[in-house]
Amino acid sequence: MTTTATHLRTIATLWTDLRDALATPTTPAGFGIGLRGYLATLEEHDLEEARALRALERDPAQIGQRPVPINLHIHDTLHAVEAALIDTADRIARDNQRTPVQPLRPHSGFYATAKEARIAAEDRARRARLAAADAIHPQRWRFTGRRTGPYAALWLCARVHGITWPGRALTEQQHQHVASVAAGALLRMETALDLADQRRELTAQHPCQCGGTIEVYGGAGAAPVARCKGCGALWTERGIIASRGAVAAA
Repeated sequence: MTTTATHLRTIATLWTDLRDALATPTTPAGFGIGLRGYLATLEEHDLEEARALRALERDPAQIGQRPVPINLHIHDTLHAVEAALIDTADRIARDNQRTPVQPLRPHSGFYATAKEARIAAEDRARRARLAAADAIHPQRWRFTGRRTGPYAALWLCARVHGITWPGRALTEQQHQHVASVAAGALLRMETALDLADQRRELTAQHPCQCGGTIEVYGGAGAAPVARCKGCGALWTERGIIASRGAVAAA
């Protein structure tokens, strides 16, 4: 429970950073912007080759390619994480949240005494106050209006902590589902912001000179490093620091 709540609070905290990164077009320059940037550089190189081939088939009168005004990777991350959090909150609210208290209907008959009339009026007034307060309960999840990723994360965090709300406590299955969604969402956000520790093998299009597979690892504040799994050659931001000859001699 504590881990899930921590994940949800971290998601809400990182949301501003992710929104700020949205306005930055993806213009990777290599190792200097982290592991994701380096991998994106290689992918961009492959795309450039594909564009060159495609350009041979294009009509010169067509409009040329324009730079993307936003970071599409960040945009996709924001959209996916927000959709997952809101969908999770929607499901819990549909299953656990009770319907709002309704005011009493107006009395259409007559009262035998003035005392009965007064008591009935007081009951209707009390019920009206309860209905009004319940309708605006701060912990009530709403299916319209304020439906954002960070708000959903904090709302789910309150449900995990068992804070009083107009609904039933989460079941063990619901706790597990929220935990899974929170962990996945946070990992995706940290990966997009290059905060998560990552390790990936490059595709066959980027082999080492020896023909071996190159593995890139870094993130979580560490400078990216690439290493050939065949000959052991090692690269960093400053270039190769262990050549095949040096590895062989060792």
